[in-house]
Amino acid sequence: MAKLIAILNVVAWAGFWSFGYLALTTQPEEGSRMTVAVLLAAAGAAVGMWAYFWIVRHSEATGFAKPTRSRARYEADDGLTH
Repeated sequence: MAKLIAILNVVAWAGFWSFGYLALTTQPEEGSRMTVAVLLAAAGAAVGMWAYFWIVRHSEATGFAKPTRSRARYEADDGLTH
């Protein structure tokens, strides 16, 4: 599942940059094309951020990456253990 989310992350960010470029370079008289490009770029950014944060949480939970200092402090305040 993690590899699938990682692939989704790459595709989503590629869509964000591609459609973001199209939205920025579209002529003003082509308003409907610019609107579609902006919506697709926003969707790519949203899915990309969700996938990135999922990967970060997964890598910390599986021990691949050390938890961030802020997360360790937050869990220590609540009395939670790893």
